[in-house]
Amino acid sequence: MNELPNGRAKRRPQKPPRIDFALSPFIVIWEVTQACDLACVHCRADARPGRDPLELSTEEGFGLIDEIKKFGSPLLVFTGGDPLKRNDLYDLISYSVGKGIRTTVSPSVTPLLTSVAFRKFKEAGASRVAISLDGSVPSIHDSFRGIKGTFDSTMSAIEKCVGEGIPLQINTTVTTKNCDDITNIAFLIKEFGVVLWSVFFLVPTGRGGAKYAVTPQEHEETFNKMYDLSRIMPYDIKSTEAPHYRRVFIQREVAVRRAAKGVRSSEKSSLDDAIGRAPMGLNDGKGFVFISHTGDVMPSGFLPLSGGNVRDQSVVDIYRDSPLFKEIRDYSLLKGKCGVCEFRNVCGGSRARTYALTGDYMESEPYCTYIPKKYGEEDSFRKENESATG
Repeated sequence: MNELPNGRAKRRPQKPPRIDFALSPFIVIWEVTQACDLACVHCRADARPGRDPLELSTEEGFGLIDEIKKFGSPLLVFTGGDPLKRNDLYDLISYSVGKGIRTTVSPSVTPLLTSVAFRKFKEAGASRVAISLDGSVPSIHDSFRGIKGTFDSTMSAIEKCVGEGIPLQINTTVTTKNCDDITNIAFLIKEFGVVLWSVFFLVPTGRGGAKYAVTPQEHEETFNKMYDLSRIMPYDIKSTEAPHYRRVFIQREVAVRRAAKGVRSSEKSSLDDAIGRAPMGLNDGKGFVFISHTGDVMPSGFLPLSGGNVRDQSVVDIYRDSPLFKEIRDYSLLKGKCGVCEFRNVCGGSRARTYALTGDYMESEPYCTYIPKKYGEEDSFRKENESATG
């Protein structure tokens, strides 16, 4: 256990089990429906009030869970839309838990999210509930969700979840609306015993237009805020669709340890070698798989390309063998500065954002400010040759 400045003990993050991401994902996201009563400005799913008649049925859902179990023991997340729009949600959770799968649920904060719903989540065996909070005050959060009063309802839902004793995760999407409010959100949720704060970075897809995306420099500034907060908060912090946070985290850790050892920045640190051997991080299609409400299997819910459909073949075969998934996991094919970056294997850039902005999911991450050493060398070499042949 690590001691925080306020004297509280911080949980030591558990190392995830070693998984060959070419064979199995660490996280499986199943969008059980796109139906939702909210109208969030950044909604990936472009959700609507009514359910799609082409959604996977209950029986198909049970079969899908059976196939997911063949991966081993991934984390299965029921999401939407609003998963509470499905009457069979508790049965699906219970079935998944019964198969020995770690199962979580990410409901929308609507009138459906009652005390009874939380009690049923607990009875079904959900290991965690994720609730979205996108502002520390009503004016910011409600402007996201499109319905006045959602902030108060969200705080009430958080209290109900804590009251049931269900481990709580908070999801926050960083956009132009709340970029300056991140630290305030971090301190607000600190009092609720949150186990994880998942900080999403907008991918311009669905209703989440590029006008809401923060700049590359604002990404970098937010990453540094997240790192600073990670050193004082009693919960863990992770990024979603911003794997370049791992690069900032490593750089900051190197700097902190150098300072502690009195190593000058120009001197060699033993951590420099460790960077290249750092554990491979999850990314779109690499340790992470998304299943749509109609059964399409995608690298991410933010990357709307399908490797196949579970109605036609096993999700296991699609994840392992489809050309889409095999290519997106092959970082030797990354282009531009991502292709030569020394942090490539721990980051890889958001393949979803790259696709949304360039149309090529193997291109370089557009919202990363970092210039790899080799990229600079190659650029200088290119300019010298251009000058010589000019």
